[in-house]
Amino acid sequence: MSRLLLVPVLWAQLLCGSVWGSELTFELPDNAKQCFYEDIIVGTKCTLEFQVVTGGHYDVDCRLEDPDGTVLYKEMKKQYDSFTFTAAKNGTYKFCFSNEFSTFTHKTVYFDFQVGDDPPLFPNENRVTALTQMESACVSIHEALKSVIDYQTHFRLREAQGRSRAEDLNTRVAFWSIGEAFILLVVSISQVVLLRSFFSDKKTTTTRVGS
Repeated sequence: MSRLLLVPVLWAQLLCGSVWGSELTFELPDNAKQCFYEDIIVGTKCTLEFQVVTGGHYDVDCRLEDPDGTVLYKEMKKQYDSFTFTAAKNGTYKFCFSNEFSTFTHKTVYFDFQVGDDPPLFPNENRVTALTQMESACVSIHEALKSVIDYQTHFRLREAQGRSRAEDLNTRVAFWSIGEAFILLVVSISQVVLLRSFFSDKKTTTTRVGS
């Protein structure tokens, strides 16, 4: 039987031209579903990106709905993906991650939900005249820093996923080694017992009784 885990609604006070995003890594138990909600203004560009960090085959179901319940995005058993859309109406949008197909395995899921576009670095950045050399350098540095943050996030996720895989492989190797050692011990004891049985057989002797 599936369990629906409700989380607090994520509210955003969106202003014209502003950007807001939620970034979260959470535990998704087996046979569970977790949903998040976001109020979005019509015409706002949004991006949902997610990745399964640990657990099982590193896959999860993802579903995104608009305020009327229309499915905008739906993928089954995805390890990672990214989806960009523009809100067609005002209201609360819902996106859910489901692990209901898994009976034993917990998952760790990361998602980044960006709402809106980046605000201008300078109040008059969109003016007709060209930016000064200092302003252009600041804009370039700002864009480079955003790229660095994105790369750092993805590398941290990749490192966490690789560490999880290595720990899982190490556990399997350890159990396999213990099993092999146990089998070897049983075989050795069986061989010793079998060899001793060959030399401990009692020979039957016949005794003649004289008349």
